[in-house]
Amino acid sequence: MTRFLIILSIIYIVSAIYGFQGFKLLFKNVWLHWGYGVLFLAALANFIIRVLNYIPGDGVRGQIAHAGGIFFAFLLLGLVFGVFLLLEDIGRLFVFGYNKIAGLSENETQFFPSRRKFISGMALGIAALPFGALLYGMYKGKYNYKVLKYQLEFDDLPEAFDGYKITQISDVHSGSFDNRKKVAYGVDLINEQQSDVILFTGDMVNDKTSEMEPWADLFSTLEAKDGKFSILGNHDYGDYTSWPSDEAKAQNLENLKNLQQEMGFDLLLDTHRYLEKDGQKIALLGVENWGRGGFKKAGDLEKAKAGISKDDFKILMSHDPSHWEDVVIQDDYHFQLTLSGHTHGMQFGVEIPGWVKWSPVKWRYKYWAGVYEELGQFINVNRGFGFIGYPGRVGIWPEITVITLKKKGLT
Repeated sequence: MTRFLIILSIIYIVSAIYGFQGFKLLFKNVWLHWGYGVLFLAALANFIIRVLNYIPGDGVRGQIAHAGGIFFAFLLLGLVFGVFLLLEDIGRLFVFGYNKIAGLSENETQFFPSRRKFISGMALGIAALPFGALLYGMYKGKYNYKVLKYQLEFDDLPEAFDGYKITQISDVHSGSFDNRKKVAYGVDLINEQQSDVILFTGDMVNDKTSEMEPWADLFSTLEAKDGKFSILGNHDYGDYTSWPSDEAKAQNLENLKNLQQEMGFDLLLDTHRYLEKDGQKIALLGVENWGRGGFKKAGDLEKAKAGISKDDFKILMSHDPSHWEDVVIQDDYHFQLTLSGHTHGMQFGVEIPGWVKWSPVKWRYKYWAGVYEELGQFINVNRGFGFIGYPGRVGIWPEITVITLKKKGLT
């Protein structure tokens, strides 16, 4: 860790100093020069202090997360600014070399061209875009809740469930919250949808049950006519922090299960329930976390579907969308709708409905945000209600999904 911190600090300082050459060209005021240096040094010092005082097992949240977010915003500012200046310097070096080889005198042309103010101004403007976006994401974007509504049609949906509304939330990550008023607004927004059922698809905490305790009263106010159901996500098992003993880790998980029950959630652990309406029913299944690539594979789909019929209309709650891709869509029971989360859309990307939908997370997950259809089966990958790691969101906003089920052929 120390070696990594030293290397990162060197890169940060070099990029800041290099970028300062262009900054001096654009701004002659000495106070602005001092301000540039103080801000860069303050961001670095704050980050180093937080890292050196970090207690293993606390998780990346709170003050260290904010310090890291600010540090990387300044690092990106320096790197982008510096890259443009470096490219300009390479061009200036070629001109210098040509002048020397051609034997031109200083009266005919400069041996080494001066930096151009235009290039420095353009470089700073471009570098300011990701810098500003990261800071905006930290202070506004992370609570910029969006209600996304979908209407999905099915041939085999029981007629009584035509128009049935589902609100899905996922990835609360309560250990990262830092603004009760904003979180309360998000909870109220969920209730405003007045859906028939609320489904939570995992990751209520970052690491420990205690993270959810200050927020339990808020999430206890969630209400839906047919109840609220939940599953576990990979973070809920406490695998990403240290414990004094295996017994302590196991007790933490039991505490989380009990807390969810106290909050009014029916936690589905490789099991199912039936939702009934006007004498008809649909099966709601929930599995424990199952994820590709080193993530916990605790989910047991066979156990969850034991006791239901192939002919039932089925909604499956499974935290990680790789489970749907690798297992669920090939299952002979045909799960009409699966609800997942996990990816967060990487909390960073660009989305313009109907035009652009991009995030670096697409290189890891084929199904990473929104509704997809394969083999006559749908999945919705929720972008998450909360955040973790980077304490913000840029372009990929926190999501409340409302899905309305429709029976094909009914008017």
